[in-house]
Amino acid sequence: MPKSRLRKKADYTPPPSSATAVKISSGRSWVAPLMLVLFLIGLAWIVSYYVTSGTWPIRSWGNWNILAGFGFIAAGFGVSTQWK
Repeated sequence: MPKSRLRKKADYTPPPSSATAVKISSGRSWVAPLMLVLFLIGLAWIVSYYVTSGTWPIRSWGNWNILAGFGFIAAGFGVSTQWK
């Protein structure tokens, strides 16, 4: 039985180092800080409502203060969709 020829692959040569320097920047450096700030504001709003027995942040809103706190948290999740 005849022996098949061996195929020799070309040696790997890496591309020049200047071509591999890729700058990865999304330009959205504001997303993470804003997201964290909204989370913290929402958490502080809800905690302050419970700690002060409903007299602070806005007394006339009553239990709607909880919804406002969760609104800030939801806005934080909304902003997080822009994070790359």
